Amino acid sequence: MAQKGDQLDRETISCSICLEPLKDPVTIPCGHSYCMSCIKTHWDGEDENNIYSCPQCRRTFTPRPDLVKSTVLADLVERLKNITLHAAPADHCYAGPEDVACDVCTGRKLKALKSCLVCLASYCEKHLQPHDDVAPLKKHKLVDPSEKLQENICSRHDEVMKMFCRTDQQSICYLCSVEEHKGHDTVSAAAERTERQRELEVSRQNIQQRIQDREKDVKMLQQEVEAVSRSADKAVEDSEKIFTELISLLQKRSSDVKQQIRSQQETEVSQVKELQEKLEQEITELKRKDAELKQLSHTEDHNQFLHNYPSLSQLSASTDSSSINIRPLRYFEDVTAAVSELRDQLQDILREKWTNISLAVTEVDVLLSEAEPKTRAEFLKYSHEITLDPNTANTELFLSDGNRKAELMSQHQLYSSHPDRFTGCCQVLSKESLTGRCYWEVEWGGGGVGVAVAYKDISRAGDSNECGFGFNDKSWALYYQTNSYKFWFNKIKTPVSGPGSSRVGVYLDHRAGILSFYNISETMTLLHRVQTTFTQPLHAGLYFYYPYYGDTAELCKLK
Repeated sequence: MAQKGDQLDRETISCSICLEPLKDPVTIPCGHSYCMSCIKTHWDGEDENNIYSCPQCRRTFTPRPDLVKSTVLADLVERLKNITLHAAPADHCYAGPEDVACDVCTGRKLKALKSCLVCLASYCEKHLQPHDDVAPLKKHKLVDPSEKLQENICSRHDEVMKMFCRTDQQSICYLCSVEEHKGHDTVSAAAERTERQRELEVSRQNIQQRIQDREKDVKMLQQEVEAVSRSADKAVEDSEKIFTELISLLQKRSSDVKQQIRSQQETEVSQVKELQEKLEQEITELKRKDAELKQLSHTEDHNQFLHNYPSLSQLSASTDSSSINIRPLRYFEDVTAAVSELRDQLQDILREKWTNISLAVTEVDVLLSEAEPKTRAEFLKYSHEITLDPNTANTELFLSDGNRKAELMSQHQLYSSHPDRFTGCCQVLSKESLTGRCYWEVEWGGGGVGVAVAYKDISRAGDSNECGFGFNDKSWALYYQTNSYKFWFNKIKTPVSGPGSSRVGVYLDHRAGILSFYNISETMTLLHRVQTTFTQPLHAGLYFYYPYYGDTAELCKLK
C-alpha cells in the first residue's frame, strides 16, 4: 500500500474548490469528490434555483443529493500524509514569472501545458489528464497556455463570451445577445473569427505583394546607382583625356569640371540610396508585420484574435512607387560633349561657354518626381482658385458666390444656348483647365453629390451613360450618396470605404498621372487613388443626383 501511495500525486486527492487535501471527503453522484464543507457552501449558493451542479463537470442534480462521508477516501488522505511523495519535478518544469502556471497545482506550481476555454483554467500535463479521459471534458476547447482567460468572461453575466456583436464590435455572452444587445447584428465568435481570418489573409497577400513591389523598386534603384556611376566615371575619363591636350591654362578648369561631376554624382547617388534605404526599411517592417499577422492567424482563442486584430491589421503608409521616375539613359554624356567643344573653341568657351558645362552636370536628375504631399499643409501649397463655367452648367443648376457654388433647382435656369452646356446630366465643369500639381476642396450639403475631373472634349449631350462623369474614358468621378462612396471610370464602379464627411479634397498631379480623393475632417483620410496617364488638360467637375433638389456643392476658398 505504501508503494502505491508513493505513486500518487497529492493533487489527485485534493478538493478542486479549496485546492487543499480532502477534509471529510464526500463523493457526489457524478463521481467527483470534494470536502463536505466546500460542496455544501457551493450548493448553498445555488439553493434559490433548486438546481445543483458539479463544479467540475457541470452536471446538475435535482433534488439536492444527500452527502455521506467517504471513509475510503478519508483513510486514503490520512495515509497519504504519512507517505513521502515522489521526487519533485525538475526546476525547468515549474512556472517562472513569464510562464502560465497550472491553476490546480498547490505550493510551487508547474507550467501549464494547455488552457481550457470552457473551464477557464490552465493545466499542467498531470492535471490536464481528465480532459483526455473524461467524456464530457473531451469536448472542451483546449488552446495554448494563456494568462488572459478571464477576459473571456462577461463581467455582467459571469458567462463565457462565445458571441460577437458586429453592431458594437465587441465580444459578448449569450445572455448579452438577448438583453442589452438584443436586435443587434450578432454572430458566434467562431464565425466572426472566420470572417476576420479571411480579411487577415487578404492583408497578408497585400503585404507580400508590397514586399515584392518594393524589392523590385530597390533592384531598379540599385541598377540606376550603377548606371549613374558608370556614366560619371566615363565622363570623368573622357574629360581628363580632353583636358590633357590643353595647355596649362585649362588645367584648373579640368579640375573644376571633375569636382562638379563628382559632387553631382555624390548628390544623385545619395538621393537614390536614401530612397533605397527607406524602401528596405519598409520591406523589413512589412516582413515584421507579416510575421505578426501570421502569428495572429494561428491564435486559437477567438477573443484574443479579435482583441488584437484591430491594432495589428492597420498598415503604415507605403512609400509611393510613383516617386521613382527614371530619366532615359543619359547622365554625364553631355558633359563630355561640352568639354570637346571647349577644346575646339578655347577662347569662346573660357569667356562664354563655361556655364554650359556646369548646367550639363547639374541637370542630371534620376528621381524626377517630387514626393507626394502627406499633410494638409503640404497639399495647400498646390491649392488653386477654381470657378465654375456657367456655359457648361445644366439648366437645373443655379450658380452663385462668384460661380464657386452650385445648387440643384426644381426650376430650369434661364441660361443662353451654348455648345458646352450639359443637357442630359445635372453637372458642371470648371472654367480653369488643370495641369501640373493642383489641389482643391469641395464642400457639399445634401444627399448625393459627385466630385470629378474631365477632359474638355467630354460629350455634353445624351444620358449619363454618354456624358455622365465616370461613365466614359474622359472623366473620373467620386460619388457620395446615403453615407457611402463609390468611384466610377469608364462605366466601371469601384466601392470606396471611408468615413462620411461633407468635404472632400482632390489632389491632381497631371504629369505623374495621379488623382487622389481625401476625406477632410479633423484629419485627411485617403478615400481613393488613381494612377494613370492623362493626355489632355483636365477640368474640375460637380455632379448632382436627380431629383435631390436643394443639394449644394461649393469649391472652397483655400487661400
